[in-house]
Amino acid sequence: MDLSKHFECLSQWPTHLPPGLPTVGALFLLATGGLVIAYQVWIFVRVLLSLFVLPGKPLRSFGPPGSWAVVTGASDGLGKEFALQLARSGFNLVLVSRTASKLAALAEEITAEYPVETQILAMDFARNADADYEALREVVADLDVSVLINNVGQSHSIPVPFAQTPASEIANIVTINCMGTLRVTQLIVPGMVQRRRGLVLTMGSFGGLLPTPLLATYSGSKAFLQHWSTALGAELAPHGITVELVQAYLITSAMSKIRRASASIPTPRAFVRAALGKIGRSGGSPAYAYSSSPYWSHGIMAWFLTSVTSPMNSVVISQNKSMHESIRKRALRKAERESAKKST
Repeated sequence: MDLSKHFECLSQWPTHLPPGLPTVGALFLLATGGLVIAYQVWIFVRVLLSLFVLPGKPLRSFGPPGSWAVVTGASDGLGKEFALQLARSGFNLVLVSRTASKLAALAEEITAEYPVETQILAMDFARNADADYEALREVVADLDVSVLINNVGQSHSIPVPFAQTPASEIANIVTINCMGTLRVTQLIVPGMVQRRRGLVLTMGSFGGLLPTPLLATYSGSKAFLQHWSTALGAELAPHGITVELVQAYLITSAMSKIRRASASIPTPRAFVRAALGKIGRSGGSPAYAYSSSPYWSHGIMAWFLTSVTSPMNSVVISQNKSMHESIRKRALRKAERESAKKST
């Protein structure tokens, strides 16, 4: 057999495709890129539908008339607004916070306006006292608790480098935000499991969604709640219990020290209305299971941070750091002015 003819034929075989015809590799890259773009477009469409069109689970699906909601950090801000809107929906309320007088005033306001029952318990979550949690256990022992709002929390008094953060502030943030939330939830959840229904809603923060320099301890505590809520949601879903961590940007409150509302900074009333109206919807947080950014502008920001800027994470963190350094400088100048006024 003459092999030279075969080699001659092979040497004449074209080694490249005609001009203008894409290679298999190029077609693969085009197809992959198209799928990635289509997926991102679909994610954004889901975000818009979740924020503006689709309703959440009705509150009454978590418990019948006469059932109870427990709200921690209930005396001010978001906690107070959660209590008021849950009372409007017909839930009896267990109000838990540090100041007994504020709780009593809120309970009186609620019962004067809505036909519901209230119970109050004053406890300082920073103490992490077993006696306080035993008192809460006794309060809820015979109640059908259908809703738990884990709202209690603490941030830094002003943005501060971690190395300069007072030890007491670190301890309080971790104890209140993490241990307080865990211990209250562990008290309430067994009854929900037994009844095979309920809602555990925990207030998160963009500080947990995005690492936040100068709020390092607070940011870490909220990131902990993010992962804990996702794990808890997977555990409790088979028992008919909905778990949701609500991610929030800034809200007008004593904690944020912001008084004027804007498109990106809602009032507690507007934020809570969105949170309770969008339960079960991811809002702007499709990347995180059992999580939601329900307020429309927060949702769009959360989508942008997780879907668009994640490859530029270091840039975003740097911008976040600069913003909080500016806030710290203003706070320190204000403290100096107030100190000067007192000295005169």
